[in-house]
Amino acid sequence: MKTAGIVLAGGLSSRFGSPKAFAEWENRYFYELSLDALSPYCEESIIVTRPELVERFPGDLNVTTDIEPFMGQGPIAGILSGMEKLHAERYIVLPCDMPFMTADVIGRLLECHSSGVTAVVLDGKLHPLVSVWDAAALPDLHEALENGKRRVMDVQEKHGVRWIEGELLTEDEACRIFMNANTLDILEGS
Repeated sequence: MKTAGIVLAGGLSSRFGSPKAFAEWENRYFYELSLDALSPYCEESIIVTRPELVERFPGDLNVTTDIEPFMGQGPIAGILSGMEKLHAERYIVLPCDMPFMTADVIGRLLECHSSGVTAVVLDGKLHPLVSVWDAAALPDLHEALENGKRRVMDVQEKHGVRWIEGELLTEDEACRIFMNANTLDILEGS
């Protein structure tokens, strides 16, 4: 079964102040850390970003933008675009703004996946973008966007999303692993 990785790197980063994909943690770009977490489990990965950022990524990486006509319509468009560009039976989705994510956590999440969609919940907070999707979700992602629905969880629920408690996926501090780096001070405190 082919597994592909989708790194979501198309957000506006308005609170962060600069594109998060190119923020650094321990001398590594966030997008590199995301790719590292995915690489042991994915035959190939793709970064979905904004058009103005494509040229900033190294030429040897698989980088794309949202497909037309869904350009800039949020994470749901990024997931759809990644699936359209890379054909696989299942996809591991990861936002680029979780610099503390590890390959071990991704591996355990993948082990929990049986069908449909599997995603993470931690302390009652849903993390729908840290997820595993079967390719069967592709038509529903397309339909949601065609109908102006941009909520990832709506499509996940349609596929019987299984929420996995983040604490079960790591022996490290789960709050840190699943923390979105939305502001620079998060990095300064780590």
